[in-house]
Amino acid sequence: MVSACGMKEQEGTNEEGPELYFRTRGYAADGIVFGGHNDEEIFGDYSMTGMVYLVGSGPGGTGLLTLRAREVIDSAEVVLYDQLPGEDVLDSLPAAAEKIDCGKYGSDHTLEQDEIEALMVARATEGKRVVRLKGGDPFVFGRGGEELEVLIAHGIPVEVVPGVTSAVAVPAAVGIPLTHRKYASQVTILTGHEDPKKAGTALDWELLAKGRGTIVVLMGVKNLPNIAESLLTHGKNPETPVAIIERGLRKDQRVTVASLKDISRRATAVGVTPPAIIVIGDVVRLYHEDRQSFVVRAPGQ
Repeated sequence: MVSACGMKEQEGTNEEGPELYFRTRGYAADGIVFGGHNDEEIFGDYSMTGMVYLVGSGPGGTGLLTLRAREVIDSAEVVLYDQLPGEDVLDSLPAAAEKIDCGKYGSDHTLEQDEIEALMVARATEGKRVVRLKGGDPFVFGRGGEELEVLIAHGIPVEVVPGVTSAVAVPAAVGIPLTHRKYASQVTILTGHEDPKKAGTALDWELLAKGRGTIVVLMGVKNLPNIAESLLTHGKNPETPVAIIERGLRKDQRVTVASLKDISRRATAVGVTPPAIIVIGDVVRLYHEDRQSFVVRAPGQ
């Protein structure tokens, strides 16, 4: 049988459905094993089938890698990565591992998603320990859920290693809390780059515009004019403060602040480029450029 990603499926696997298949092999009922376990204890002898780890590298720098992420990366035989983990993390990959660049630079994709999934299946089927390394958390707009589905369908053992999501960590690094008793009691995280194959948007702009909480936009630089216009059209206060944090937690980090009505023009004027986190809401008022020396970063940042 040939799957959607073009790989031959293993005979005799997953015949009774992915949930039962994984439960009978020692997985948790939801089919996902999180960090802190001994692989042999969980999976038995999988030397013939290999294993895939979907690893979140955090928001940037080795200082915010989890202990489990470090352990898994160091033992990897194959690493599929993109540019989002940052140079420090990528420079720390094991020298002996096969490294496969899966970066997506705007419309220029080194590998398409189905090719990435096919490579993971192929290398795991060869009996290798495969790490799919992602920035932030693999399940927060990282397509980790899609990759998990493909791996389960092929009977490949998987461990998901959560990471510190950039949606929270990057604003925090410049002194912007997403919640604050005076300013915001709710947070909405949304993608600025929906699947282009969708018939229409899944975002309720009227609801977002009326909300009084914080909006965090990932992958939204290219569509910033449309995002701002959609919020304004549906009644969002044009003076709502917005912060764009480029290359968060890196040495060349930069913050651009303006009102919702002016943010697109300001971003164009200063040349904002991805990767960047966009924060919309009154919590942005807590950002003060002249106080950044008081915001201390974690070691390795």
